[in-house]
Amino acid sequence: MGAGQTVAVFGAYGHTGRFVVTELRERGFVPLLLGRDAGRLRALAASHPGLEHRVASVDDPASLDRALAGAAAVVNCAGPFASTAAPVIEAALRAGIPYVDVAAEIEANLDTFTHFTDRARAAGVPVVPAMAFFGGLGDLLVTMAMGDWTAADEAHVAYGLSSWHPTTGTLASGTVSRDRRDGRRVRYTGGRLEYHDAEGDLPALEWEFPTPTGRRTVLGGFTMADVVTVPSHLPIPEVRTYMTVDAARDLAAPDTPAPAAVDERGRSAQTFTVDVVVRSGDTRRRVVASGQDIYAISAPLAVEAVRRILDGRTRTSGVASAGEMFDAADFLHALSAYLSVEACQESRAARPA
Repeated sequence: MGAGQTVAVFGAYGHTGRFVVTELRERGFVPLLLGRDAGRLRALAASHPGLEHRVASVDDPASLDRALAGAAAVVNCAGPFASTAAPVIEAALRAGIPYVDVAAEIEANLDTFTHFTDRARAAGVPVVPAMAFFGGLGDLLVTMAMGDWTAADEAHVAYGLSSWHPTTGTLASGTVSRDRRDGRRVRYTGGRLEYHDAEGDLPALEWEFPTPTGRRTVLGGFTMADVVTVPSHLPIPEVRTYMTVDAARDLAAPDTPAPAAVDERGRSAQTFTVDVVVRSGDTRRRVVASGQDIYAISAPLAVEAVRRILDGRTRTSGVASAGEMFDAADFLHALSAYLSVEACQESRAARPA
């Protein structure tokens, strides 16, 4: 069950990286602390006596090779992933070890599928991008909702966040993504990813989340990494994501503070509900997940992925999203200490919202 296995964490001193390091220790793994900043690495290592730390840079492949020596797997928590994903994947392929990241950047995840699918499969190395709240969790929920369906007409993923206090990493990654899009918006429609010129504000819609979240105003077209992960393995021509207006305003506001810990695990007070609806014809299926702190929940998601890869509980090889790599329902059940998941009864309706 991973006891004694060394798992490298690149960007270990970052906000999500710290959660991943703690989660690995609690699961019996031995985290290997990696990053570009020697001072921050030493400070983190001082708070985790007995853990080794190694300085490595994505601009120095040899330093990555030295850093990954002896590791059974690597979790990349260092954004922007447009800069870090490819070099760390390259190093993982050279080392012959699995790679998992927590990237929420649409373009970075797309790059991983585009550039590494054939090479990772040929090398027999599992590569799982977006194994986090955005991208990974939504993909697992959509896959679970699909059940025995082999295709669907639409998938809708609505994010009911009580608030969104972004980390510096989130803000930096968002800036990189916006620059790569040249101000355009992105959507997945007609079976393909499209970039289009922004025309006015995103539409405000009403979404009926389950209690206690209830009816909330969401922004349609607030596109997240699910538009990459879900279509990577499920034949669904329309994948749409939504975000509560209050959370979107928090993200955009220049004076929104960073997340503040309110419990012994370092989690913020933020709560979330992820409401997933898939439709085939006039039949829809719904799965709902809820929990606390979108950054903290990324740690058990990523570490559970590492555990299953090292245990051999995977469904494919090479680059794959969470829903394709793992048994989605079983994976989500394994996170019951962190995440409440409920599959609602199948219903009939023309549209989910």
